[in-house]
Amino acid sequence: MMEFSLPYQCYPIGDQAITLELGREINEQVNDRVMSLFYWLKDEQVPGIKDIIPAYASISLIYDATIIKKYAPHSTPYHYVRTFLLTALKQLDQPQIKPANQISIPVCYHESLGPDIAMLAVDKQLSIQEIIQLHTATTYRVYMIGFLPGFAYMGKVDQRLMVNRKASPRNQVAAGSVGIAGAQTGIYPFESPGGWQLIGQTPIQLFNPSSASPTYFEPGDQVQFVSIGLDEFYHLKNKPS
Repeated sequence: MMEFSLPYQCYPIGDQAITLELGREINEQVNDRVMSLFYWLKDEQVPGIKDIIPAYASISLIYDATIIKKYAPHSTPYHYVRTFLLTALKQLDQPQIKPANQISIPVCYHESLGPDIAMLAVDKQLSIQEIIQLHTATTYRVYMIGFLPGFAYMGKVDQRLMVNRKASPRNQVAAGSVGIAGAQTGIYPFESPGGWQLIGQTPIQLFNPSSASPTYFEPGDQVQFVSIGLDEFYHLKNKPS
């Protein structure tokens, strides 16, 4: 069995949670390791583990110390969970990744729906059509869900589109707004404040709290954006569900 060779840090976050960090960058190989561990832990259904939260290069476990103590009376709950987590990491020789869902998302890049696209074009010395072509040419990986329920962090955008967040976030960003921040692209699942640079909007409803699966994306999904016109956007948006 191979030993896990990448550097890692394991530390508590609060009195009933732990994080295993494998890096601090957007890297598919590291994220494969995170997702492999995530799905393995889900399948194991370890008593006392309340939630498993994968991120770009880390995974966090929320646990019930009272339950853990029943299974490990001679150890602290944190030490028990830490040992379990590191043992699992070292036992996973090769990432075991579920087949990725291939998802196509229609996006209208009209300036009325993407208020920052013209500014981005000027800043990057590109035409708006070139911005659209670059953004739709890449198949994006969903690295994590966070910030808002159903908000998918996807990457990486073409380096010619990389841009900082806005210095002053907007108080309101419309549901379905597609934005860029650094090397990431993402979609606001519902109206909220936000600081990403907005280049378009999708008519697809991405979060439905009454559904058995309320979020549209899962970590590991492969997402392709497809450009649509303004008329088609409103037709799809107003279409009865």
